Amino acid sequence: MEKLKREDIKTLSAQLQDGWEVAEERILRREFKFSDFLGALAFVNKLGGMAEEMRHHPDLHLSYGQVTVEFTTHEAGGLTEKDFEAASRIDML
Repeated sequence: MEKLKREDIKTLSAQLQDGWEVAEERILRREFKFSDFLGALAFVNKLGGMAEEMRHHPDLHLSYGQVTVEFTTHEAGGLTEKDFEAASRIDML
């Protein structure tokens, strides 16, 4: 997989739901809010199944009522189309 160029990152970012942000042109991040810990944990479990199916795993930060999801493709040294595909699938969960 090839690392995306700045223009491609902007184009693909515009296709995602609100809330996703790109940090340093190498991390795609979004925070999700929940009313309690169990809701956040259930989301993480669904997301984990999707990530395993795609064979593309995000960094997940779970806390009470909140999950932060971060994608980057380490092999490419930045963001790839697969990161944006995974984010789009999360938007559908």
